[in-house]
Amino acid sequence: MSVIRQQTVSSAQTLDFPLQRYDAAAIARYYRSRPWEIIGRALTIIFSFLNFLAGIQWDKWRHQEEANKFKRASQLRQILTRLGPTFIKVGQALSTRPDLIRPDFLEELIKLQDQLPPFPTETAFAIIEAELGQPVHQIYRDISPEPVAAASLGQVYHAYLATGEEVAVKVQRPNLLPVLTRDLFLMRWAASWLAPWLPLNLGHDLTLIVDEFGTKLFEEVDYLNEGRNAERFAENFRETACVKVPAIYWRYASQHVLTLEWIHGFKLAGTECLKRADTIDTDAVIRIGVTTGLQQLLEFGFFHADPHPGNLFALEDGRMAYIDFGMMDQLDEETKEALVDSVVHLINRDYVELAKDFVKLGFLTPDVDIMPIVPALESVLGDVMGESVGNFNFKTITDRFSDLMYEYPFRVPAKFALIIRSLVTQEGLALSLNPDFKIVEIAYPYVAQRLLKGESPALRRRLVEVLFKDGRFCWDRLENLIAIAQSDQSFDLLPTAQLGLQYLMSEEGQFLRRQLLLALTEDDRLHTEQVQRLWRLVKDDLQPARLWDVAVGALTEFSLESAASLFPPVAALTTSPRD
Repeated sequence: MSVIRQQTVSSAQTLDFPLQRYDAAAIARYYRSRPWEIIGRALTIIFSFLNFLAGIQWDKWRHQEEANKFKRASQLRQILTRLGPTFIKVGQALSTRPDLIRPDFLEELIKLQDQLPPFPTETAFAIIEAELGQPVHQIYRDISPEPVAAASLGQVYHAYLATGEEVAVKVQRPNLLPVLTRDLFLMRWAASWLAPWLPLNLGHDLTLIVDEFGTKLFEEVDYLNEGRNAERFAENFRETACVKVPAIYWRYASQHVLTLEWIHGFKLAGTECLKRADTIDTDAVIRIGVTTGLQQLLEFGFFHADPHPGNLFALEDGRMAYIDFGMMDQLDEETKEALVDSVVHLINRDYVELAKDFVKLGFLTPDVDIMPIVPALESVLGDVMGESVGNFNFKTITDRFSDLMYEYPFRVPAKFALIIRSLVTQEGLALSLNPDFKIVEIAYPYVAQRLLKGESPALRRRLVEVLFKDGRFCWDRLENLIAIAQSDQSFDLLPTAQLGLQYLMSEEGQFLRRQLLLALTEDDRLHTEQVQRLWRLVKDDLQPARLWDVAVGALTEFSLESAASLFPPVAALTTSPRD
């Protein structure tokens, strides 16, 4: 056992330079002086896929595609598995895309999520003892003799702590760092000369995408970082009853070993099993996935960048559990606000402003003339509302955009590679569980509710932007926003009404007050029809007793100074001495 422990502990030092974080330049310097390692690996990759593609072509020539389809699917999975963690990660991403991958291939790729060959338990237990400094039997009262799941970067054991808690024990694969760095070097080298031949105008950003992927992989192999990510994620969702995050047992955690709470539930990787579970509402599962995904991107700016179905569980009590927080990413406030803006402009079908959002987000360069692009955006995105996921998804958008990419200078910013991966997973989950489920009809109510609630000055500014166009108040937009928000039956209009009243009475709401008065008396007539339509829309939610409570709540902080700001002439009378 001591020999194994020494080999395991020293495996991270196989590289001749200390490397705790991804450093493309340092990796390049190392492997350029060792071309024999790179050439051998490159030839292995090339011949693996050439053999696979030759097999598919041979099946076509012999008209045996249907007969050999499962054989080829299994062959692809085996190739990715043999090539190791980097290629397994690629396969995991593809396994979430039933619209891109044939069903026979999809079944095999799904196995990459947690049905990979494990490494020996003897080695895993040696790593645990070396990392935690205690014999395994002293830490865990009971631990499974074999791993219950094996993933690309590690494997998991089912155990009970000496104090009785049921836990999962993650142990990282040995000798992982050299494998990752070698593949990342080859990927980056390939990206530098393949970029001009690839579609979607990836261009020079392709190497940045590889760098982003490398950075996240290095973060993922640090289990202490994963534990911190899990606790931060749990804190963000502390008031969300439908989300479960396993607790971390820090006493039994290290860079290569992580002990966390055991989760009982249905893994979303087994969608057929999930559909057969009488206690699970699959539409509710999709709703939670979409809503929490939007919260991560638009509210918290801290999102799970690897939420493949193997990392998501549906619990019998209706909650969704997230696990595996190794690959996370953070959006800055400017990017987060630009994303909210883009959704607002999409809701309003304001494609000029949407094109400007693409510039802010980096999909278009600042020097691009956006006006010729606007009609193209309208043709691609004009029918998004009301489309089901099966008819309108990322694949559909990609297909529609592909023709535009050669005509207009769109590109994929490196920082959006993980965002797209996260969104793709949510879409793939919806497609697997219910191809007719309308994701946009969950996403739009969420955004509408956030705008109507206006918890922050930034959101209140965006609400005003939604409600006004060319300086005129748009009654129809307010009606649509309320109607969209009400399509989610859990939405309660009264708290929003209270916040709205408080905002109108505040100094910040002065512009909106003035514009509402102008809108009500526009064209020298009182616009009672619009008010009546709004009333018919909200009257069922505004019951007299509750409405009184809302009014009292809104007036709680309504001081004399606030009243003076509402009625300037009265203010003059109450604050100025008589002549």
